Amino acid sequence: MPLWNAYLGDIIFTFAKHKDLAEKAVRQVDDEGFFKKPGEGSNSIAVIMKHLGGNLLSRWTDFLTTDGEKPGRDRDAEFVIGPEDSREHLLTAWNAGWTALLESLAGLGEADLAKTVTIRGEVHSVFQAIHRSLSHTAYHTGQIIYLARLMTKEDWEWITIPPGQSKQFRIQGKKYLQ
Repeated sequence: MPLWNAYLGDIIFTFAKHKDLAEKAVRQVDDEGFFKKPGEGSNSIAVIMKHLGGNLLSRWTDFLTTDGEKPGRDRDAEFVIGPEDSREHLLTAWNAGWTALLESLAGLGEADLAKTVTIRGEVHSVFQAIHRSLSHTAYHTGQIIYLARLMTKEDWEWITIPPGQSKQFRIQGKKYLQ
């Protein structure tokens, strides 16, 4: 397998793993917890998912040919929950962003990796843009998981190795992200 293909396969796997972790966490949270802000100046899971879905859709739609900050994107509105923002609506927007990302990555070829793209008028190599997006996604995935854990308290089902069970999982040969 060519190195560029292995690289893209790993990037797609890593993005998909973050999506899976976030969604496993969110499934454990009821609607009240999904929309609850843990404090003033904080974001809810709903807001983070709305923002990340909007970011991914903007960055990865026409990735190689248009600026990653699309003219129609209203980033500020991503941090406001409006009356139309039901859980179902927000999950649909979340999935639209992920679809744009994963389809765009899957469509990249070796020659594309040598190109540049713009994000907010700033030139990035394709590698830089991929890693910028992965870093941003990982940051928000961690927030979603943390908030979900706060909102579920004692009913939490661990989505990675539970505390105190690292040795047991290592012996059993199970694979986890962490």
